[in-house]
Amino acid sequence: METPPPPRSQSTPRNIYAFGLTSFLNDTASEMAYWVLPAFLASIGAGAAQLGIIEGIAESVASFAQLFSGYLADKVSHRKPIVVGGYFVANAVKPLLALVSSWWQILGIRFSDRLAKGVRGTARDVMVADSVDKSKIGSAYGLIQAMDSAGAIVGPLLALAVIGRFGMRGVFASAAIPGALCVIVAWLGIREQFMKGPSSSPVIAERSSAVSSLAKFEWLPKLPVGFYYVLAAVTMFSLGNSSDMFLVLRAGNIGIPASRAPLLGLVFNIMFTLVSWPAGKFSDRFSRSAIAAAGYFVFAIVYFVFALAPSQLAIWLAMAFYGLFYALTNAVLKALIVESVDTGVRGRALGIYSFCISVTTLLSSVITGALWKIYGPAVPFYFSAGIATVSAFALLAHRSPKQN
Repeated sequence: METPPPPRSQSTPRNIYAFGLTSFLNDTASEMAYWVLPAFLASIGAGAAQLGIIEGIAESVASFAQLFSGYLADKVSHRKPIVVGGYFVANAVKPLLALVSSWWQILGIRFSDRLAKGVRGTARDVMVADSVDKSKIGSAYGLIQAMDSAGAIVGPLLALAVIGRFGMRGVFASAAIPGALCVIVAWLGIREQFMKGPSSSPVIAERSSAVSSLAKFEWLPKLPVGFYYVLAAVTMFSLGNSSDMFLVLRAGNIGIPASRAPLLGLVFNIMFTLVSWPAGKFSDRFSRSAIAAAGYFVFAIVYFVFALAPSQLAIWLAMAFYGLFYALTNAVLKALIVESVDTGVRGRALGIYSFCISVTTLLSSVITGALWKIYGPAVPFYFSAGIATVSAFALLAHRSPKQN
């Protein structure tokens, strides 16, 4: 009973920084390819409808994987192989984009990439939560998110440097370098967190007696009402939160060339990087629900501007402001979910949360593609802005657990 605290405090800095560096390298590789993809699709004869199908299916497959990964994360003692394996597969398939000739091949690659992300994602988030004290969960997620988005700054810059000389296919091939480094850092840097039996925490000891009665409902354990309230608000919001590639397509609609698409990612991610860690820290002291609601209001404003599209300057400014939405919601909502449930069901809670978001993202991407095709580009952005506003008020009505 006296042994768990020392290893936990010793390994916290190493694990959080290792996860942060891994996220930085992985996102560098991902963002090199991500912001070039809409233009590449257009170059091989595909458009908004195909993009909606690709991104929707890719994200939904990640959702099912996260649900399964969440269950595994609660049941296995060794989570590191799940995390490292996920990074390996994702970074092995990305460079294959350099070889494709049709949109369905891109669908297959994105499918594999998102499947790998789903498998590793929930297990990683549980490992992060197990590596720090409960009072610092927001800060830990915020730091990793900041490193992740820093990689998303470097990625578009590298894409810009490569695209002029080697074209879009050269960008995809170059993503193999940070991808390989990501897998090496994950394998060597991340340390397993063993949270076994009653010695880990009184909560785990308490739940061990209830395991047999919950055996039939292991995939969907009993979770607090507060968890389901947040889940409902976030799921509603996700119905209007389609792939960010539609923002890039809209920018191209009003004259921002495809060669500048990586710069859109740059301005967005600068704000995301600068605010993520402070927002995570801030949420450890104040209401996470209110902070996330502010993020939803930011989203509504950005999508309203994209619907109006008054000028190219307005689009550039809105894209920078959009980074604030991600910074105020990604790490903060994750911390809100983790703190609202027992340690023994964190994986499944995070898995259910990610599953609901991803399934509605699939629906949202398909709806956006259809609305765009039938009514033009402005309508889907007005639709998303309206849903985000309603969801923000729903989160404001929720009381976060008190922070210590």
